[in-house]
Amino acid sequence: MLRGRAILSSPFPFLSSLFFSASASSASYSFCKRKPPYHPSLKPPVAKKIPFTCSAHGRTWEDPYRWMSDTGDPDLVDYLGRENAYADSFMTDTFDLRRRLVGEMKSRMPDKVSTPPEHWGPWSYYQYIPEGREYPVLCRRLRHPDGYAKALLDYMRGCHREEILLDWNEIAEQFGYVHIGTCRISLDHKFLAYTLDISGNESFTLQVKDLHSGHVIPNSKVEGVVSLAWAGDSSCLLYTVCDATQRPYRVFSMELGSGLEDHLLFTEKDMSCCVDITSTKDGKFITINSNSRTSSEVYVIDTENMKDGLWLVRERVAGVQYFLEHHYGFFYILTNASLESTSSAAEGYYLARCIAEKSLTAEWQVIVLPGQDISFQDMDIFHRHLVLSIQQKGLPLFCSIDIPMSVNSEQPMELENLNPWFFPVPSCLCSIVAGSNHDFMSSIYRVVISSPVMPDIIADYDMGKRAFTILHQEEVVGLTEKGESDSYGVAFPFNFTITNSKKDESLEDGQQQSWTDLSEAFSCERIEVVSHDGFMVPLTIVCSQKAKHTNQSPGLLHGYGAYGEVLDKSWCSDHISLLSRGWVLAYADVRGGGGEGSLHQSGTQACKMNSIYDFTACGMYLVNEGFVHKNKLAAIGCSAGGLLVAAAINIYQSLFSAVILKVPFLDICNTMLNPCLPLTILDYDEFGDPRNQADFEIIHHYSPYDNITQGCYPSVLVTASFDDSRVGVWEAAKWVAQVREKTCPTCSQSVILKTNMSGGHFGEGGRYIHCEDVAFEYAFLIKAMGMLDDEKQSHVL
Repeated sequence: MLRGRAILSSPFPFLSSLFFSASASSASYSFCKRKPPYHPSLKPPVAKKIPFTCSAHGRTWEDPYRWMSDTGDPDLVDYLGRENAYADSFMTDTFDLRRRLVGEMKSRMPDKVSTPPEHWGPWSYYQYIPEGREYPVLCRRLRHPDGYAKALLDYMRGCHREEILLDWNEIAEQFGYVHIGTCRISLDHKFLAYTLDISGNESFTLQVKDLHSGHVIPNSKVEGVVSLAWAGDSSCLLYTVCDATQRPYRVFSMELGSGLEDHLLFTEKDMSCCVDITSTKDGKFITINSNSRTSSEVYVIDTENMKDGLWLVRERVAGVQYFLEHHYGFFYILTNASLESTSSAAEGYYLARCIAEKSLTAEWQVIVLPGQDISFQDMDIFHRHLVLSIQQKGLPLFCSIDIPMSVNSEQPMELENLNPWFFPVPSCLCSIVAGSNHDFMSSIYRVVISSPVMPDIIADYDMGKRAFTILHQEEVVGLTEKGESDSYGVAFPFNFTITNSKKDESLEDGQQQSWTDLSEAFSCERIEVVSHDGFMVPLTIVCSQKAKHTNQSPGLLHGYGAYGEVLDKSWCSDHISLLSRGWVLAYADVRGGGGEGSLHQSGTQACKMNSIYDFTACGMYLVNEGFVHKNKLAAIGCSAGGLLVAAAINIYQSLFSAVILKVPFLDICNTMLNPCLPLTILDYDEFGDPRNQADFEIIHHYSPYDNITQGCYPSVLVTASFDDSRVGVWEAAKWVAQVREKTCPTCSQSVILKTNMSGGHFGEGGRYIHCEDVAFEYAFLIKAMGMLDDEKQSHVL
């Protein structure tokens, strides 16, 4: 594994002095610029150093912490144990605060959580978390023949016998850990196929359950399975399996009850591509999608003629992605392929179609362009309706189009000319996510709507009637009538349920629906921040009405900025524990993440520094505009977001006073130089390939581990998981050891590492266990900001 020490000619001048040949001594710091929370009697662990010489592109240097990449080394387990003990000691004085925070979070939870039934064929499927339990239960009931309203009423009354299909809690009790990857009900509703991880390392085992007998079919268990799709009359199940690097690369078919060996259908030899399979909504075809980060190649199988084998829809073209659905003899294709054959041009995705015949699949007709201020993100298809997930002026929305549509064979149409129905949404919307929507014959489309100040709403949109119904909104208990306590730090009276409702003025008469939001207590606004090159970075800011522009508030800035993923800004009741204490929560949609146009590509590979500059620009804005006190700004990043935040504090050490890095990707240069590690080759499209010198120089210049410098670093909580297969536990451990060696010895005492020794990348899960983890993070922030005494005093009062 490699770690850089010397830079020859840097394209980023501010990094030219970031490398020093010796660890910092106490004498180097005659005074500490910060006043970090630390205990003089506590001494952090010191990691052993083993000389190791690395080389790349004609250079050699030392990485004395490379030994940590061997997770079988007992010294690593010992070191992580000592770090856990130090973290616990460091946080001893937050014990009462953590207990109060856990109490607050749990008391906001209703005793039982359930979803409205989703109707598919003769059944209604739903999930609920039983009272006092951690995990959900998947169930179903037979539908009432008199229709939806009667079925919903019967569901509320408890009529018809409930069938429990899968209980996560039983699995967790048996194995101590549960992670269900994929669930697929067969088309005839007789079988449930699902993938199960019981270790946390994301190695999933396929299991098929006979829903009539309730038993798992003995010979159905297959290791390393990722995606599933049922074919034909449900006697055939297709699945993908992974190679040694966790890349899904092969497709097999299983004939249930035949006793035959599973048949290999497809192998993807290109190490930069992953294989995913799915069934078209009508069940007529299985699609085998071989995708890199930037390109696609799709094969289809006719489920009624499996022996005919695979059809290639269109050969892979670099930079071109496409995804398809089937509708009565046509494949509808969402793609960003070149529009040179048309007189119009569209940035991003548009809609095309072709005849669903083997000899005609390469002949695409462009039919729908997004139009101005709109970008297509995804699509779904039903008997009479096409649904598009879109971005309009930076906001996520859905719209439906009636099909079949009359389209000009010569010229594509813009969306607005097809009489689309844009689903009405609340004005405070920040997130809208599709439900499972299994039933091809349905005219109902289900979504989950959310924002930082609005508990999750489940709504059904009737595309035929162009009307919608709010089925359910997440219940939140434990708030005062205006959503917050009278003064920061005072515990909530846990006996109040929110009942106030808001109506969106933009909705048409007769379609207005009531929902709950907390806008009277908490402000949520979306602004744009100017980055280093003039790019306008979307920034969402949430705070108590009392905390707006006081110049005194503590703040927490969230960031991710990778893989085209949109930063999660959905409702989380845990956040009320910070908001009610006067914190400002902010979400920076930096380049590299998802959104309109080229937002993703302009933050990848050689452009990755844009992500980091965007993030720091948002942090500076919060301080300069008086949202956050200059000495009370914190940042948080998870996984690839940890890379973003850690790179930012290397460059601007004084911007953040506290940081949380959760299962962070910190040792990117070393990891990307090792193609044998899981997911590495797949990430070349995202970050570049450091085996090429030009890419190596760019990655090395922002790599968090390789650019730690002398100075006063913020207080940092780093979390890791020993069995994490996505981001090795050594990335966090090496980074912490390097910070302790190189940075201010006073400040580095408030850098703590907490490792889950049994979980994976996504932690333990479970609704109550989650509260313990979040309470630890919040208590760390409060302590790091020097607010612990204020918290204790407020609680006493």
